[in-house]
Amino acid sequence: MTRAYLLIIIVLLVGIPISAQIRGNHVNVWVVPDHQDWNYEVGQTAQFKVSVVRSSTLVDDVIVDYEAGPEMYPEVKKKGVKLKNGTMTWRGKMTKPGFYRLTVTAHVGGKEYKGSCTAAFSPEKLQPTTITPKDFDQFWQKTLEEARWTPLNATRELLADRSTEDVNVYQVSFHNIRWGSRTYGILSVPTKPGKYPALLRVPGAGVRPYSGDTYTAPTKAIVLEIGIHGVDVTQPQQFYDNLMNGALNCYWDFGMNDRDQSYYKRVVVGCVRSVDYVASLPEWDGKTIGVTGASQGGFLSYATAALDKRITFVAAVHPALCDHTASLKGIACGWPHYFYKKQEVRGEKFENSKEVETSRYYDGVNFVRRIQCPTWVSFGYNDDVVPPTTAYATYNTLKCDKKLSIYQQTAHFWYQEQWDEWQEWMKEQLGIK
Repeated sequence: MTRAYLLIIIVLLVGIPISAQIRGNHVNVWVVPDHQDWNYEVGQTAQFKVSVVRSSTLVDDVIVDYEAGPEMYPEVKKKGVKLKNGTMTWRGKMTKPGFYRLTVTAHVGGKEYKGSCTAAFSPEKLQPTTITPKDFDQFWQKTLEEARWTPLNATRELLADRSTEDVNVYQVSFHNIRWGSRTYGILSVPTKPGKYPALLRVPGAGVRPYSGDTYTAPTKAIVLEIGIHGVDVTQPQQFYDNLMNGALNCYWDFGMNDRDQSYYKRVVVGCVRSVDYVASLPEWDGKTIGVTGASQGGFLSYATAALDKRITFVAAVHPALCDHTASLKGIACGWPHYFYKKQEVRGEKFENSKEVETSRYYDGVNFVRRIQCPTWVSFGYNDDVVPPTTAYATYNTLKCDKKLSIYQQTAHFWYQEQWDEWQEWMKEQLGIK
């Protein structure tokens, strides 16, 4: 028996896939600032130390490319630079509030390895660029009133294979913006009779199935996790992949020249109607319901809390769809970066276009301006999907009881400690120990 064959047998016997043993990279690019909190005042100079290491030791004569400058708008781009001892030092500064990013790509063994560091310059002074339409409140009030003309007509199907002794898990659906347009989700309800606080989980971008939340507080809270695309959320992954690569490809761009045709109109309404659904449950305590999500889900959390005063707390992680118009002023804009480089590509002016006008009704900033309940926000400085410029400017706009938790090195993901803090804050708001 060969050693390779023996290894396969052992892996099969213990039930651990080989891929589960892969962790991290042999080669790393470390980019470290000289301030531990990565924060600087406008006018100060940030110094970055770059180290390219293999097995934690410096790589001699390594070739690197690097970019440096305000995030999304690097002012310096260099290629094919040799680092004799595997290190380099870089200095950068900003003359106005914002984020300065150094990204280094090392070429080792025919592969590329990237590292970044993003320094904040007086981020507490950042302000968003978006304008609130005069009829913003009237538009959303009318939209929700019209949607509620249609009864929820809810359905509930027990998912026995997902349920436990302590929690019943259901696939549910209910009407959204009009008759026949439905929102689907996974509802988790404690089996012990009683009244419970509730949590609404709203999704990040993409098309996927959902398993439901049976981990936040399985015996002490109701949790509804929703999808946004009006389809069953318990199908095989291939079903959703086909939609994402077909009819729903780049759905976030749909209808962006008309506020009534925007894809997100139905999505936002669905989130609020999810609150209607939770409020209809006899198990809900009638007092506490929070909303949480990351990326697109961060935006939807903001929108839900702004439009429904029954929401008692918000937890948003790297919230997307904020300050769309920033890029028209040469400032990093929120995902999906609607107008980033659009003027250069088309040679057009967009400040007064229908696209820009529409974007303002679906900008997280304009919803944040209306949130009144306690709000917890977390993001990383190295995020290149949801730039910290937009996340911080939007946070600065909040006028409610708020808390900011920064994990500087994270990009568009979260660390275990960040997840734990997120969960613990929500449990506190739910009144769960």
